[in-house]
Amino acid sequence: MRAILAERYGGPEVLRLAELPKPVPADNQVLIRIHATVATPPDCAYRKADPFIVRFFAGFIRPKNQVLGDSLSGVIEAVGKDVTRFKPGDEVFGATCEVLGAYAEYITLCENGALAKKPEGISHGEAAGLAEGFLTAMPFMRDHGRVEPGKTVLINGASGNVGSLAVQIAKRLGAEVTGVCSGRNTDMVLGLGADRVIDYTKQDFTLGAGRYDVIFDAVGKSSFGHCRPVLNRQGVYLTTVPTLSAVTRMLMGRILGGKGKRAIFAPTGLRKPHEKAKDLRLLADWAEAGAIRLIIDRRYPLADMAKAHAYVDTGRKRGSVVIEVVESLEQAQAAH
Repeated sequence: MRAILAERYGGPEVLRLAELPKPVPADNQVLIRIHATVATPPDCAYRKADPFIVRFFAGFIRPKNQVLGDSLSGVIEAVGKDVTRFKPGDEVFGATCEVLGAYAEYITLCENGALAKKPEGISHGEAAGLAEGFLTAMPFMRDHGRVEPGKTVLINGASGNVGSLAVQIAKRLGAEVTGVCSGRNTDMVLGLGADRVIDYTKQDFTLGAGRYDVIFDAVGKSSFGHCRPVLNRQGVYLTTVPTLSAVTRMLMGRILGGKGKRAIFAPTGLRKPHEKAKDLRLLADWAEAGAIRLIIDRRYPLADMAKAHAYVDTGRKRGSVVIEVVESLEQAQAAH
């Protein structure tokens, strides 16, 4: 099978297309032919080991999992003898969790892993992108922000994949939502349901008159210190980036018993697979009902993964960057 390898840390150029043995499912595993995956900021962080704390998870000297990629959508090709939840031909989507490996044509995963039936009526690319953003945004909004009707929520980075899904989730949970993005993305974020949008190129939301119960920094571009003045009493600052400042503030909040304004970093990628699977089933229901949608910025074939990472590294992507695996490989084979 074809896969993208990252044998050392560095820029997008460390990614290369290689031929690897096709995996064989164990008794409790399914073999998935991956149709689509996504290139994400966390993938890029694992590729370059930045922030440095990534090395404690991914390998201190070099990547221990050389095939990156977490979110995927595809078709089950074979199952182990003990598998009962899925059968060959099932369309599934989900996450690989700590094993990574979605930058490939095939992968084996435990049937009780972070997998669910793909929502009907959407493409594999849309399913993979939704899985990536939802599995990050939902636990931040629901579990850590405790978003509910009447709460005011600000989402910094509202035009990215995680941010755009957080906007939709927060609105569905009943909050009043303010999105922060560049002016070119204002209409898109309003179209996703945001009540108002702040153009960060013209206004610093931390200096504005607005006050918020929850500030979700989906891109890790701000800090608790900067956001604290615009947090309501008992307000919470949530971040996807494990900076030293965020972790320190979180620990201080626990020491003080969670009183007052708090900062929270949550490693949502490390949640238990069965928790993710439950959220994937909820996501499938929402997607089939048309209650949530994905913004796709660009699509790349698997062989152009380095170009996809270079684009994600610019920090200017809107929504998701989809990697089409099956389609790109079949097109390449047809060309030869």
